[in-house]
Amino acid sequence: MNAFFLRLVSTGLACGLFTGLPLSAVAQNKTVLRISTPAVPQDWHAKMWELFKQSLDASAPGEFEVQIYLNSSLFKQAAEPAAMARGNLELSTVSAADLSRQVPFFSVFTAGYVLRDVPHQQKVFNGPIGEEGFKQVSERMGIKVLATAYLGTRQLVLREPRTVKTPADLQGIKLRMPAAKEWLFLGESLGATATPLSFGEVYMGLKTGTIDAQDNPLPTVRAARFYEVSREVVLTGHLVDALFIAISQKTWDSLKPAQQTKVQQAAQAAARFNNENRLQEESQILDFLKQQGLRVSTPDVAAFRQQVTGAYKASDISKSWPPGLLERIQAVH
Repeated sequence: MNAFFLRLVSTGLACGLFTGLPLSAVAQNKTVLRISTPAVPQDWHAKMWELFKQSLDASAPGEFEVQIYLNSSLFKQAAEPAAMARGNLELSTVSAADLSRQVPFFSVFTAGYVLRDVPHQQKVFNGPIGEEGFKQVSERMGIKVLATAYLGTRQLVLREPRTVKTPADLQGIKLRMPAAKEWLFLGESLGATATPLSFGEVYMGLKTGTIDAQDNPLPTVRAARFYEVSREVVLTGHLVDALFIAISQKTWDSLKPAQQTKVQQAAQAAARFNNENRLQEESQILDFLKQQGLRVSTPDVAAFRQQVTGAYKASDISKSWPPGLLERIQAVH
């Protein structure tokens, strides 16, 4: 037996070569679950995957090898759904915008003022409406949604102080939005002049006046240090956003029923962990922003909701929504 073969045996590679089995199955007899996420280590969406791993290690010891890839180091953001559908990736988070490209049902959740708050969000997605939508995702996209994680509530942050009570007060304001047409429509519906700009350019855009405002959840405002180049937060609360913890349908179908239960429970525990901590962080950030010298104001949210909802109902965007879906969502209490 030569030295090369001895090295193969010592590392378990020889077994893999002769049996044709994946190395992880031969060496450890574990199901590998790779997770791809754009989240950075300090983000709750990164920390929730660690809790997912810990939960599975506790409930199914020795059954899974969970590998977490942060900072889009395995797949680029928005490439994950296709990778999961092909079976090239086991788990990731997907957005309503990601899902809406193949399942129009989810387009409604990219619109402003559809979800009132986080409890409403969770009731919608954990109830019959969510079950109906997730079934379509499984059938059309080859991925299974396991849990709904709160991403944040988007607020307006202005470069200079300005009294904003109604959408009319945003006339002429250059509001940075992502370049997609859905985002630009949302910006226009708020009464501002939607201005496409990449996220990486927002800080300098605020500093130089290329843009007058941007919208993001408050944790993002702090993490990206936008407060250094802003003077006012307007609590419009125009989009209660979510990320969905999802698994490749191929991976899901390969698991035993008991394993499926444990994976689902770990995902739900991870989502609860994220939701609780993100809400707590949001409640504390306003005090932080005030300490940085920003003024915090609350507009006439009903006026914003009325204008934004009307704009969507009159647009081509709403034509892709299943009839009656918006009313069903709004009826959930």
